[in-house]
Amino acid sequence: PLARVGSSETADSMVFDLDPGDPAGILECARVALILRELLFRMGLASYVKTSGKKGLHVYVPLNRKETTFEDTKTFSKAVAAIMQKHYPDLVTAKIAKKERNSKVFINWSQNDASKTMVCVYSLRAREKPFVSFPLDWRELENLAGRGDPEKLQVLHSEAVSRAEQKGDLFREVLVKEQKLPHL
Repeated sequence: PLARVGSSETADSMVFDLDPGDPAGILECARVALILRELLFRMGLASYVKTSGKKGLHVYVPLNRKETTFEDTKTFSKAVAAIMQKHYPDLVTAKIAKKERNSKVFINWSQNDASKTMVCVYSLRAREKPFVSFPLDWRELENLAGRGDPEKLQVLHSEAVSRAEQKGDLFREVLVKEQKLPHL
């Protein structure tokens, strides 16, 4: 899902998969996503957020440039995750080991690989509550996270179509916006 059919050697997007370690949850992911957005903005990169449809969030950085490889995105995202861990050690981990994730949000940079899969936007998740992996705008994320209600950060299947009709395709820019990764 980070490359289109016919371009599997290059990354169309870079993703930061925000995965909370218990007892952290989607509210902590929202906090990390907002900090990450600001860091990426300072690097000159626009980013877009969607729910995973489970308990985390995905922050996408559209690239859509033929010369950006998965090695480029993996190296860059790993460095950004390490920066976040250094500055927010009580909130973030960039370490893959499960034992490092207690009460923290794991920034999974390793998803930036041609062999990895991510749930696509607008996908229905097979869960007790049928949530949809759904895009949010940043202002909405700020408002919902500020309310402290994790349920408000999830989109049920019964809400998805009306939300998309009301807000439009908030994920469209991920497919068309061109950006170049800066040097770190």
